[in-house]
Amino acid sequence: MYYRPASIKVLLTALSICLCFGFASGQNSLTKQEKKDGWKLLFDGKSLKGWHNFLSKSVGSAWSVQDGAIHLNKTVKKDGGDIVTDGDFENFELTLEWKIAPCGNSGIMFNVVESSEYKYVWQTGPEMQVLDNTCHPDAKIEKHRAGNLYDLIASPTESVKPANEWNLVRIVSNKGRVEFWLNDVKQVEFTMFTPEWEAMIKASKFKDMPGFGKFKKGKISLQDHGDLVWYRSIKIREIK
Repeated sequence: MYYRPASIKVLLTALSICLCFGFASGQNSLTKQEKKDGWKLLFDGKSLKGWHNFLSKSVGSAWSVQDGAIHLNKTVKKDGGDIVTDGDFENFELTLEWKIAPCGNSGIMFNVVESSEYKYVWQTGPEMQVLDNTCHPDAKIEKHRAGNLYDLIASPTESVKPANEWNLVRIVSNKGRVEFWLNDVKQVEFTMFTPEWEAMIKASKFKDMPGFGKFKKGKISLQDHGDLVWYRSIKIREIK
């Protein structure tokens, strides 16, 4: 079929709009096969429905939706705070994409218990570190780099992309057996609720937190560490 130059220009403009909002690459959506396999979206690409601040019913104004991504922006005086899913999950496979601003820091936590007994998400939930490894101070600390099980296990490999580029995360948690993947490269694997797990906690900054890493079920959390960060295509499949 022959297209006139004007028609080609219109098509290219439409394609760029689709790419901007994530339509062309299937961001924030599920395929028929994913739906059949039991995947569910934790973010619809348009709103913060399904999320709230820890120990709150609302979401801080520093969190918003920008170009099809959950975005934290505290460069102006706005309230933020760690956000958590409305629902709890036990055995699951989680995938998402994140990008961080230069020298930024954030994190993805799971098995977070929302209770007045705890003031912060990190008092119960283990964390996959989200970081710009090139210039954030945490990058100088073993077990604090992107993809690590924060302060517990360092990855023997590094597959994180530079700041302002999207990274693909996969976290599998099944009956205490956990794997962290970053950009299709396995970062760490570990088994919770064992003597070895308890020993790791006792040797970490979490040693004085009696609820840390003890729960088999909880919420997914995205961390407010004060830096610009974006999350999108957040999907979960519960493992029966």
